[in-house]
Amino acid sequence: MDKMEIYNAVRVAPQEALKTIGAGRLKGMSDINPMWRIKTLTQEFGPCGIGWKYDITKQWTEQGSNDQVVAFCNIDLYVKIGGEWSAAIPGTGGSDFVTKERAGMYTSNECYKMALTDAISVACKSLGVAADVYWAKDPTKYTQPEQKGKIDSGKVNEISNLLKQTKSNVPNFLKYYHLTKVEDMTDDIYRRAERDLMSKLK
Repeated sequence: MDKMEIYNAVRVAPQEALKTIGAGRLKGMSDINPMWRIKTLTQEFGPCGIGWKYDITKQWTEQGSNDQVVAFCNIDLYVKIGGEWSAAIPGTGGSDFVTKERAGMYTSNECYKMALTDAISVACKSLGVAADVYWAKDPTKYTQPEQKGKIDSGKVNEISNLLKQTKSNVPNFLKYYHLTKVEDMTDDIYRRAERDLMSKLK
């Protein structure tokens, strides 16, 4: 396996999975739909429990400022490659348990669930999931003037036919994969694009 194969396969989050944060300390940054991460892990490794899984290793709360309380969650994420489970990929997440709001103190009954979701996102980051959101200026082999390993004419025809069958917007498709034409695809992009287009036919 190429060292960057998984990273490059999962680095781009589709626009529909992103939402701009409108307020608070993270205003202007992108919030990533957590179900997209689950979908991405499933596409790359298989269903949860079969191709990927996680263990919750610790859950706890800590006192914050102004009588507020924060919940935390530690997990170990595992992915299966070539029939073998990876070493543990750690992730720590947090969420507010007791928060001071205008109307008074608010207690969340979903704090551990949200902390778990956050922990999964942190562990996924180590695999490169949505990496381009976190490092927008990271140069990629897809955006270089000269790309190596471009797909052959057979694969070009296959993608072109899939675009017709799915009635896809070709300009948007090319923009999403940072291409000027289908012929510029590398094998890595081809595999991602084929998988995404085939899923629309199901």
